Amino acid sequence: MTDNSLTSELGALGYDAALESASLARLQPSYGLFIDGQFTEPSRHQQFTSINPATEETIATVAMASSSDVDVAVASARRAYNKVWSKTSGAERAKYLYRIARLIQERSRELAVVETLDNGKPIRETRDIDVPLAAAYFFYYAGWADKLEYAGYGPNPQPVGVAGQIIPWNFPLLMAAWKLAPALAAGNTCVLKPAETTPLSALILAEILQQAGLPEGVVNIVTGDGTTGAALVDHPGVDKIAFTGSTEVGRLIQERVAPTSKRLTLELGGKGANIVFDDAPIDEVIEGIIDGIFYNQGHVCCAGSRLLVQESVADEVLRRLLRRVDQLRVGNPMDKNTDVGAINSAAQLERIRELSNWGEQEGATRYTSSCDLPAKGYWFAPTVFANVAQSHRIAREEIFGPVLSVLTFRTPEEAIAKANNSKYGLACGVWSEKGSRTLWVAQRLRAGVIWANTYNKFDPTSPFGGVRESGFGREGGRHGLEAYLDV
Repeated sequence: MTDNSLTSELGALGYDAALESASLARLQPSYGLFIDGQFTEPSRHQQFTSINPATEETIATVAMASSSDVDVAVASARRAYNKVWSKTSGAERAKYLYRIARLIQERSRELAVVETLDNGKPIRETRDIDVPLAAAYFFYYAGWADKLEYAGYGPNPQPVGVAGQIIPWNFPLLMAAWKLAPALAAGNTCVLKPAETTPLSALILAEILQQAGLPEGVVNIVTGDGTTGAALVDHPGVDKIAFTGSTEVGRLIQERVAPTSKRLTLELGGKGANIVFDDAPIDEVIEGIIDGIFYNQGHVCCAGSRLLVQESVADEVLRRLLRRVDQLRVGNPMDKNTDVGAINSAAQLERIRELSNWGEQEGATRYTSSCDLPAKGYWFAPTVFANVAQSHRIAREEIFGPVLSVLTFRTPEEAIAKANNSKYGLACGVWSEKGSRTLWVAQRLRAGVIWANTYNKFDPTSPFGGVRESGFGREGGRHGLEAYLDV
């Protein structure tokens, strides 16, 4: 049973539409593969459609790469590595990376629109976070390209070779930057495989690589489904695999790579605990909780999807949280006033619905935003579950949607025990005005990333990655170079 009795009677403020123009996305009706510096047709001429999740309309058709296409892409990357890129000085590689970063900035408005149309996330997120951060990662690693001998990996670190990189659909452009920038700075060549549901920003990035004059074959982009990714993982000409995605797929990749000499880094799922102590500033906490779970519709591997609140302030936090949730604006992602956009795909929407229904069946109390959802597209209203037990599926499994589970604790020890009671270990948040308490708790949390009095904050200089079933290896910062250097 859904109970909205605790939500505020104060509805969301009215806003006139402030629509960004879809015409800014200068998209082609169809795209081929990007191999050896050119767009080419796939060997079998198979295509799939990229859908706007907010309208269910086809945006473009995209080439489906076969294993033979992957062969060609890897061969191109190997030639470029042997003949050009491994012989290019760090200073010269830096010039290309700086050029790419500047072109991303120049085409930022277009890229933001493309990402919103293809992914479903609000335009204000792609405009203010995804695209600027993508440029920032290229700028940051451009600075490292001629300083690798000072990175702490020996006096003469060498590139690994050809890197196969598989990125997810939740941050398509940003994840491409996370992977390509350090690999190129370190002197590797790349074969990038975007997610099937969000290939378009990677293909615009391919145009940017052409504009930047990047040598042919240094970056190749093969679009397709899981079979394309599997062909890349299994290819004997690939020296390193970097994967961001689900734990289930990551486990399969690890099994396939284990008998080989390939290097591997995995950034997988999470079930982040956002811990709120009774001395934390509640106004800031509420906004931190909102950003932690409803940013990007909850399509965030490090989302603060488990809220642990100290019992003495739990009722107050929940009351104010529900009021704030009911004020979130859900709707057209191209509207600059939108807070929560569309779910990326029909399959993901069904997954979110299934687990939310389990939450009710297992006895949690469900509060759902009273927002009106559009009639067409993939939508799910922001939802909060109270009275959640550790044994509930919604407290254990990654939902990857705008669904928050609220649990309580009495002591710091209990908070740590509950936070660590998960197979994942990607990220956590700690909210307290006492620095000593924050550090004491952080030292005992089993997670790769821990935020203090904030959540979902990213910076190119800071490493990111998980432990346990959230993967291994780090992306970002000096640490992000290690996976692409032979050290």
